[in-house]
Amino acid sequence: MAESKDILLEKIRNGQPLLLGQQVRLTLLLCGPAILAQLASVLLQFIDASMVGSLGAGPSASIGLVSTTTWIFMGFAMAASQGFSVQVAHLIGSNDFEGARKVLRQGLTSVIIFSLFLSLAGQAIADPLPRWLGGSADITDDASAYFLTYVRFLPAMQLSFFGSTMLSCSGDTKTPSLLNIMMCVLDIVFNFLLIFPTREISLFGTEFTMPGAGMGVRGAALGTGLAELITAIALLYFLLFRSKELAIVRERGSFKPTALCLSNAFGITGPMWVQNVIMRGAHIASTVIVAPLGPIAIAANSFAITAESFCYMPGYGMGDAATTLVGQSLGAKRRDLVRSFSRITLVLGVGMMSALAVVMYFIAPQIMSLLSVDPEVVALGARVLRIEAFAEAGYAASIVAYGACVGAGDTAVPSMLNLGSMWFVRIIPAIFLTRVYGLVGYWIAMCVELNVRGLLFIWRISGQKWMKNMIQTT
Repeated sequence: MAESKDILLEKIRNGQPLLLGQQVRLTLLLCGPAILAQLASVLLQFIDASMVGSLGAGPSASIGLVSTTTWIFMGFAMAASQGFSVQVAHLIGSNDFEGARKVLRQGLTSVIIFSLFLSLAGQAIADPLPRWLGGSADITDDASAYFLTYVRFLPAMQLSFFGSTMLSCSGDTKTPSLLNIMMCVLDIVFNFLLIFPTREISLFGTEFTMPGAGMGVRGAALGTGLAELITAIALLYFLLFRSKELAIVRERGSFKPTALCLSNAFGITGPMWVQNVIMRGAHIASTVIVAPLGPIAIAANSFAITAESFCYMPGYGMGDAATTLVGQSLGAKRRDLVRSFSRITLVLGVGMMSALAVVMYFIAPQIMSLLSVDPEVVALGARVLRIEAFAEAGYAASIVAYGACVGAGDTAVPSMLNLGSMWFVRIIPAIFLTRVYGLVGYWIAMCVELNVRGLLFIWRISGQKWMKNMIQTT
């Protein structure tokens, strides 16, 4: 009988040998649920975008205008969670479950406080933000309303990230994946009720009145926020009360963060925050580059990014698995497994994303037609998607290798690789290419940059320095 995930993880912690087949099996067991959750998330984005897209190019452009800024805030929240969850992975790898639960308590306090400040900062800039980004007057009001609603739910998003990353780094990828699928279903339901007005619907030949709030783009943000809130509550329940490794309900302990725990967290999170600001700043710069091209280009760019996420599923699933496996292997002082797991996840991630890129190339028009009813948006989006298909292998390499580096607590050098690649290989050339080729020029620059970034990350994990355990335990 094939060994279970828990048994294979125990072999890592207890210094027992793992054959190559067992390592591959463990990788697939960990990434499988994560890929399934990514699939649900992609479907959510498609349905979400198509609901807004049915309202026309203007509402779609209003969300696309602020989307890069929402990614900045999301990046801050994700990095804050990983600063503590990576510590937990190392401590579990060394069989120090009590220490892992101490970090959990301290991390919970820290991320709650951080997310409240983050939400307040977002609310302060919600009104002028679309104008700063160069949006036209016809979309700025909707863009501000969407962003304001989004940032008000940031504490819920933060707790959702915290619960997911903690459970995943403990080796439980199934629970957060199932709950994130639930969140996607809730988001669809809420959006269906909140975006559209009350209307008559025909179903199987029967006419009936479907109630609706008619909130437009604000309803899209509110629906997502409510789904995040319910999911965060569920994740915290499983983390704090049901997790075999991390449940703290039956033991006492301080929730006050210690200097050591915060120092470890900042050592991981700090470079990620700097990367987030500069990388997302580059994405905002890309928005500023694309915005003058008009609503059609803005909408096509936004929808194409959503459509491209069709290829991301295995990459991010493998990246999550790499973080957990590398973190626990380093905690167990199994450097041989660190290198082996980093290679296995890299090969599998690149292979899967490359296969999906081929599919995306051939069905690009059909994918775009699911997101927009505007033929110009569909045509332009399909064209840039086919360019991007040639970047997915390199992008996969960067995603998975970065996940491995995060598991080792090695975030400073990878952050510099991301920053240099993004600004010098993508943004600067895009300024000139966009003037000549429009949106196509921007996506050509993006394609080249993602391949360069992939090569840089392959170079990084081919060495030894990234495998140093960065976390102090005494």
